[in-house]
Amino acid sequence: MSVHLTEHRNGFAHGATVITTAGEPQDDTGIDFSIWKLTRGETSTVTVTGETAWLVMAGTIKVHVDDHSVHLARTSLFDESASCVHVAAGTTVTITAGSDAELAVFATPNTARFEPRIFTPAQVPNEHRGKGILGDTCYRYVRTIFDRNNSDPACELVLGEVVTHPGRWSSYPPHHHPQPEIYHYRFTHPQGYGHGETGEQVFKIRNNDTLKIFDGNDHPQCAAPGYGMYYIWVIRHLPGNPYTVPEFTKEHQWTLDRNAPYWTASGNGS
Repeated sequence: MSVHLTEHRNGFAHGATVITTAGEPQDDTGIDFSIWKLTRGETSTVTVTGETAWLVMAGTIKVHVDDHSVHLARTSLFDESASCVHVAAGTTVTITAGSDAELAVFATPNTARFEPRIFTPAQVPNEHRGKGILGDTCYRYVRTIFDRNNSDPACELVLGEVVTHPGRWSSYPPHHHPQPEIYHYRFTHPQGYGHGETGEQVFKIRNNDTLKIFDGNDHPQCAAPGYGMYYIWVIRHLPGNPYTVPEFTKEHQWTLDRNAPYWTASGNGS
């Protein structure tokens, strides 16, 4: 099995499409990941057996968890920040689709208890990273939904999104961490593409692809000119070694300096 999963480029069917599972025999991230598509009026109630998060990709849903109900909606992955439900094992969640809807679902076999959280776009900053550095060539939006800064220490998942501007780089400068990670991609056009690195391997990334990242490999990304690239990133903490911040590869750390000198074309080349 490859770390680059490409079998869903033609889209996802109604219901749940499983992409990765915790404990799979090869390239195991320890994370269940699926895409869930619902039709308008459809209702599903589930009591989860592990830590679970639902990320709204498209459409309108009503979520009921414990004594709370909330409506969540999304029309654009690129122009709107994230809405997400994050609960512990044993929690019962009911989701009703107010329109045709799509969600990304993540779970890991964590039985620790913590209070459920519902994140709305107002609570998920759309951070502008890379602006003013290297001529904006790595300018992108980063949306960290939950991590150790805003979730219970009992949580084992970290979840966020990146929007890579056309022709630019993200997850840059190259960085790495020992905790396993999954990227799942969408593009502004169905024919859009980019490139994703994991260590010394480079993969051509297309719509609906998924990439698994292991072993402390660097994993910068880039989008082809003309095509915006969105990806979900989800990380699983390791026992006794939670994810906090990535480690930037030493030889490229100079690119973090806002005043770093770098070559630009003079227009005099032949």
